[in-house]
Amino acid sequence: MLYTKTITALTFDTMNPSPHFRYFEAFSRNLGWITATEQKILRTKHVAIAGMGGVGGSHLLTLARLGVGAFHIADFDVFELANFNRQAGATVSHIGRPKVEVLAEMALDINPELQIHRFPEGVTRNNLAKFFAGMDLYVDGLDFFAFDARRIVFDHCAEEGIPAITAAPLGMGVALLNFLPGGMTFEEYFRLEGQSEDEQILRFLLGLSPRMLQTGYLADPTGVDLAHHKGPSTPMACELCAGAAATEALKILLHRGPVKAAPWGMQFDAYRNRWVKTWRPGGNRNPLQKLALTIARKQLMAVKNSDTHQQTPPRTAIEEILDAARWAPSGDNTQPWRFELIDDRHLAVHAHDTRDWCVYDLEGRASQLAVGALLESIAIAASQFNLKARFERRPDSPETRPVIDVYFEEDPETRPDPLYPYLPLRSVNRRPYRTRPLSRREIRALEKAVGDRYRILWLKSWKQRWQAALLMFRNAKLRLTMPEAYKVHSQVIEWNARFSEDKIPDQSVGLDPLALKLMRWAMVSWERVKFLNKWLAGTWLPRIELDFLPGIFCAAHFALVAGQGPKSLEDYLQAGRALQRFWLTAASLGLQLQPEMTPLIFSGYVQKGVEFTQTNTVRKGAQHLAERFQSLYGDPVRIVFAGRIGDAPPAIARSLRRSMDALRVT
Repeated sequence: MLYTKTITALTFDTMNPSPHFRYFEAFSRNLGWITATEQKILRTKHVAIAGMGGVGGSHLLTLARLGVGAFHIADFDVFELANFNRQAGATVSHIGRPKVEVLAEMALDINPELQIHRFPEGVTRNNLAKFFAGMDLYVDGLDFFAFDARRIVFDHCAEEGIPAITAAPLGMGVALLNFLPGGMTFEEYFRLEGQSEDEQILRFLLGLSPRMLQTGYLADPTGVDLAHHKGPSTPMACELCAGAAATEALKILLHRGPVKAAPWGMQFDAYRNRWVKTWRPGGNRNPLQKLALTIARKQLMAVKNSDTHQQTPPRTAIEEILDAARWAPSGDNTQPWRFELIDDRHLAVHAHDTRDWCVYDLEGRASQLAVGALLESIAIAASQFNLKARFERRPDSPETRPVIDVYFEEDPETRPDPLYPYLPLRSVNRRPYRTRPLSRREIRALEKAVGDRYRILWLKSWKQRWQAALLMFRNAKLRLTMPEAYKVHSQVIEWNARFSEDKIPDQSVGLDPLALKLMRWAMVSWERVKFLNKWLAGTWLPRIELDFLPGIFCAAHFALVAGQGPKSLEDYLQAGRALQRFWLTAASLGLQLQPEMTPLIFSGYVQKGVEFTQTNTVRKGAQHLAERFQSLYGDPVRIVFAGRIGDAPPAIARSLRRSMDALRVT
């Protein structure tokens, strides 16, 4: 009688069963993994789910497809655009609608016989008893940061003897804990009561995933904003949560199979292909957990106290275009450009070269290639707004400091360029690559990228890679023994850095840690470099690590060859545009690339008879190098760029770019 009154008081919402719906036929494919009798039992079970967002909505739909017959669901929120990447009910037609209403409709569309009671105000102390009345199981779908609500819900489950499951979507995986009647409670495990919000965040996260499998592949730490209760999420993790939680729910509801409860837990990470079982007796009081919490607190405070530069976010289309285009490549990350925003359809690129101080910028050509790559990047970024970019060099601007006006014109035929997403991803990788040959598909795409005015010369065979590696090995001796190059190297490397906004971080150079320390010691002065080179064979280790081994371990060496030898600034700007499309295409294919320009540059000095060093041995070495380069690559007059390419993971250290605020001029 008491149960009947409870049902009446709750006024379960049901739809008239569809004439096309038959319960046992609808869920007949469950049979085999469960018996027909167990399916009948599931039809009688009642499950409470608080939260209809990323995991809660998937929990409901998965359990509905399992054949569970009744649900209490709670959520006070409505769907919005930011939910689309992970939440089962997030669609354009559902924007602004209450999540409990949408998910109830979706579940009833799976099983019109369902009994679903909705709690649109969420779970509160006032409706807690009603929410759990008659429930056989609770499955947690609350937002990660809803600590107060989660604590009262799990406390109530412990008091009433209701089994409870929490499955957290972490990275691209799931971390799961069960709390069973008579066992360790949620509070005994996590120890959240009386703690600050920061401490609750740490305790909940580490309690869920003591092994923290998800942290190793976080691609963009700025996506984590604990202060505003925001963090990255994936649809894969939410679906894995639903599968893992529904499996535990099946075992609990049918009293079959082992069910491990806290302090036992499990975490599966699909990205890392790892599954671990965790055991933390005492929960967060466990010595291992205490140590992990101590480390995590320091990491959190380091993030909070860091004085990171906050640039002004782009507001207009032209600012967004430049924000993407500024990632264009440049020699030693010099970024030889500044931007003047004139109006919403006109900007000026104030470029400059580095020939006055950089021995690698022969006649400013390397800088001009970089500016050309920037112009192509602007054109690619503009296409996202259906704008066509037109470039005009101001005739009164000198070649050393050209000013290029950029005009944007609306063009309905301009389609977003598919290379756009790769603008900030394209980078230099100086490490060895895999030696698998480039596929025909990859070669076709790369050759097509440079257009009709250029062709790609490939050195792909083992013999050719060996010869190119020897060439780079000999070339490196010149770089490491000429004082003019030392002046450049001492300016462009940022030490103890994984990233650098305006230089090359030392961790991206390609040396092992010991060689890197030796290099840093030597780079203090030219006298140290000479001592190292003379008495300790100082050039051998970097030449082997940076030039010879990478030269062999790659798919190919290549050269970008112009139909006619470039002569003017405009020729090199055009070549830079072709180079950027080649490089971005490589990035889109998952290939890595490293420039190999110094043999070409030294050959240019020799060919033009330009004095570039006071060291006789270097001059003679450059002459021999030019001869070897020509025998391998052919006449260097028409070659505008050379490098190596291959399949490899992205570099973990790289050059960044100056902020838009720093690049703007008035």
